[in-house]
Amino acid sequence: MVINMQKNNKRLLVVDDDKQIRELLTFDIAQSGYSVDCAMDGQEGLKKALENNYDLILLDVMMPKMNGYDVCKNIRIAKPNIPVLMLTAKGSIEDKTEGFDCGADDYLIKPFEIQEVLLRIRALLRRSETNAPKNPKEVLRAGDIEILPDSLEAMITDKKVKLTPTEFEILYCLMQHINSPVTLATLLSEVWGYDSNDDVRMVRVHVGGLRQKIEDNTKEPKYLHTIVNVGYKLTPFGSLEE
Repeated sequence: MVINMQKNNKRLLVVDDDKQIRELLTFDIAQSGYSVDCAMDGQEGLKKALENNYDLILLDVMMPKMNGYDVCKNIRIAKPNIPVLMLTAKGSIEDKTEGFDCGADDYLIKPFEIQEVLLRIRALLRRSETNAPKNPKEVLRAGDIEILPDSLEAMITDKKVKLTPTEFEILYCLMQHINSPVTLATLLSEVWGYDSNDDVRMVRVHVGGLRQKIEDNTKEPKYLHTIVNVGYKLTPFGSLEE
């Protein structure tokens, strides 16, 4: 099923086994000007995601044939730059953590207001378009850390690591404030495009994933430090200067 009610160069995929939710999302998102495809289970959703070019994917978790976590993991391997917004009734901290760990960029709990869905869509699309450096070939370097916007990679001394789009944008944001604390609210605003105290857990999970990739010892981090009751500080020269 494909709906395109208004001209828009953004193409989205809705994957949900609930027919009523799937059709409601598809209709309302198309009414907002996006081209929308939909899939009714995880296998169909993954097939469409891999065979087509989408600007964003809305993904349910509990689905037949393949759950949303596994779909997201496979999408991240093949197409790591596509924003993924998970929409699910599974709302515990553990569920959210699992969603972010498998590569989701954002997470909304059912039941949800369609305006909130559209807000998150706009924020994710805006972030994917504008948060990267204006020159995609530009290499940003400070101390032991070098980030490569063109490939969404980071070089930590002699180790190259592949980042998700969200991890890259967090690191890029922190590199704009080297050796200075960056609040959770600032990260939410600059990376996700909105500020909500309800979503600080999302920031912490993504920072945890980034730390796993750039640190040799996450219990005694060399570069990415937690500033209690504030946020985080990046020290690319490998020392924490208070």
